[in-house]
This record gives sequence, C-alpha cells and structure tokens, in this order.
Amino acid sequence: MSYLSLTDADREAMLAAIGVASVDELFEQVPPGVRLGRELDLPPALGEAELARHLEQLAARNVHTGAELSFLGAGIYDHYVPAVVDVVLSRGEFLTAYTPYQPEMSQGVLQAIFEYQTVICELTGMDVSNASGYDGCTVAADACFVAKHARPDRPKVVLAETLSPQVRQVVKTYAPGFGLEVVEVPHRGGLTDPDEVRAAAYGAAAVLFQQPSFLGCLEPAPELAAAAAEAGALPIAHIDLLSLGVLEAPGAYGCALAIGEGQSAGNWQSYGGPHYGFFAARDEFLRRMPGRIVGQTVDVDGRRGFVLALQTREQHIRREKATSNMTTNQTLLALAGLATLSWLGPQGLREVGETCLALAAYARERLPLEPAFEAPSFKEVAFRTPIPAREVVRRARERGVHPGYVLGRDYEGMDDVLLVALTEKRTREDVDRLAEVLEEVCA
Repeated sequence: MSYLSLTDADREAMLAAIGVASVDELFEQVPPGVRLGRELDLPPALGEAELARHLEQLAARNVHTGAELSFLGAGIYDHYVPAVVDVVLSRGEFLTAYTPYQPEMSQGVLQAIFEYQTVICELTGMDVSNASGYDGCTVAADACFVAKHARPDRPKVVLAETLSPQVRQVVKTYAPGFGLEVVEVPHRGGLTDPDEVRAAAYGAAAVLFQQPSFLGCLEPAPELAAAAAEAGALPIAHIDLLSLGVLEAPGAYGCALAIGEGQSAGNWQSYGGPHYGFFAARDEFLRRMPGRIVGQTVDVDGRRGFVLALQTREQHIRREKATSNMTTNQTLLALAGLATLSWLGPQGLREVGETCLALAAYARERLPLEPAFEAPSFKEVAFRTPIPAREVVRRARERGVHPGYVLGRDYEGMDDVLLVALTEKRTREDVDRLAEVLEEVCA
C-alpha cells in the first residue's frame, strides 16, 4: 500500500487498539473458502511519470463521438448538451452540495429540485415527481415495488419484451426480494399486442412498457395502458423525455406512473453513466414513491421556502412500509436535465423531436437496407443486414463510422438487425455518409 502513509508501527498500533495480534487474526472470521489465499497478481509498481503515460495510452483506446461518426443509441444517446449545463453544474453551491437535510442551509438546492420535479410533472402529465432516481433501470424496479404496495393481492408484474433488456434484467433481479413473479409478453413485428397484455395482466400488479420501445418502434401506448387497466393492473410507461415534445404524455392516456432514463435530456453519454432516472406518478401513489420529494411552503414571515416534504426510505419510516432504501438521488445530473429542458423550452423540445422524426424518416429512405419492422419510429430505426450485424459494425468502424447497435446481443434471431439512432446532432449529410459506408461494407 505504497500510496498510503502507513508504517508498520501504525499498523501495530491499530491492531493493538482493536485487540488482535495480527492482520490474519483480524480476518480469521472470514471462511477460508472465500479468501484469495495468495498475493494479488499485479505488475510491479510504476513511478508517477510512467503511470501517467500508461493511463494516457489506455485513454487513447477510447473513441468519442467527435472523432467517430456515431449512430449508436440503445438507451444512451448523443444528444446536444448546451454550454449552460456545465456553467450551472460547476457552481460550487451545486457541485459540492450534499443531501439537503437542513432546509435553512439548502434553499438553492431544494428550489432546484422542486423546479426539476415541476418540469417532470409538466412533461409526463403526472401529479407528482420525486427528486430523481439512480437511473432508468432502478426506477423501473422501484415502480414495481410501488405497484406491489398498491396491489398487495397481486404478486405479479408484466413486462413488455420491447422494454430495454437492462431494465428487464434489473426488474427480474429485484423481483424475488419483492415477492413478485415476472411475466414477459413477446413482441409481434416489433410491437406489443394489447390483447396479449390484457390476458397476461389479470392478477398482475402492474404492466411496464416502453415508449418508444427498445426496438425503435412507437408502441400503441394508449391501447397498452387501457389493456392493463382493464385487467386491474397499473399501467407504467418507461419513456424518453426528449420524445415528449412530439409524443403524447403518458398521463394523458391513463398511465399510473411514468418513469425513465433521463440521460437524453442534459447528460453526456459518459461511457454509459452515471445519469439520472425520473419517477412521476398520480397523487394516489404519493406516499408510496421512492426516494424523496421536495415541497414548497412559507416560513413564519410568510416568505416562500422549500423543504424535504416526504422521504419513503427505510431510515425514515417503518421498513415494511418503505418503498426504497435509497439514501440519495442524482441531484446534480437531474439539475443538468432541468437546465437543458429550461434552455430548450416547449418550442425547442418540439423542434428536437421533429428533427429526430425527420432524420429517422430520411434514414428509412436513404440507407441501402430494409427496415426490420413496419411500425413508425421516433429516433431509432432497426434495419436488416445481409451479413451479421456485428460484422457490419466492425467493418464500418474501420471507416470511422459506428453504424448502430446489434439487436442480436439481446434478442434471439436478430443477429442480422442493426438499430440506428438518429439524434438532432446528426445531419442529412451524416446519414448520406452512413449510407455510403453501408453500401461498401455490406457488399
């Protein structure tokens, strides 16, 4: 441990204070079967200059979207992040802020969270939002637990197969601890059938579907929500915030909860994270929501102020009534979402959505591949490739273009399907370049 200034005398003093004679004695309660039993297999230590050079070499192996034309999406997208985001986030009041337990010391952070909650409610058409969640996967698991609390006699949740594979996996991981059975409804031509959802939802606490779906298709969301509700299950929509400038809000078509990954609004791709999840719901689920909720009030002098109004984690209420063990949220990253959405405004959000729609339509016409599904798209389109899609990706990247995501990684029988993401940062010329590369690599 050469980076720690611990001497042998320091270690002996600590062991003596603990009351043991050696490090081995300290760890004797650890079963031998789980001990490594040898020294770590690490290369010799490097000097500072050599270590810096080594890290630079490792970093050079990464390629960012400014150096490679990228159409990669599948949950993490190359949307424009305005300069105001870094300006706001770098302010010391936000960058160094901890959980605002003391409202008299945290009015700025509390107000920022309150404004974030307001924006999420306005976009989703819901009544209440929490202060954010860890990501789009964990908020889905939280939503299932909220549904179980609300429907305790229904120990089952239904997932559309068109949900993000990562979301489905996280829900399946959490479900046994919640005492929930998970049932998946397969897609039909890229879409989820409302009749199949209705049949699967009887006896279920909730139905989760994604709009737009992971396959890039626009689901019949109002019909799916209605089918879930008819079966007595709570409809839960997993949505893309930047689609809500052109797509209907889930609150308008009867969803009980609206959740999702907020990365597309204000966060860099950041190698897949960290980002923020959002969680909004109808009023009736207010006291079951995970995390915390900031509320607005007045002080003794009648001045507007903000406080942590509700916290439904284990440390604050009885464990059997808690719907989350979260001790924090992604306030800083959610603030980036607030800054971006405020910067865009309603018209800007609509323009971003319209640009994505137009580019997706242009890609359908321009690319020399057949769309895998007939359903309309928002900003991602799946295409069939004449050779394995992994090989298309490999060859295209040799030409400085990342053509998209191979759906065969997550869906059986889709090794020849490429999911192409078209955000507002791409241009018609970029799509033309992709078309040229695909013509070369698929020949």
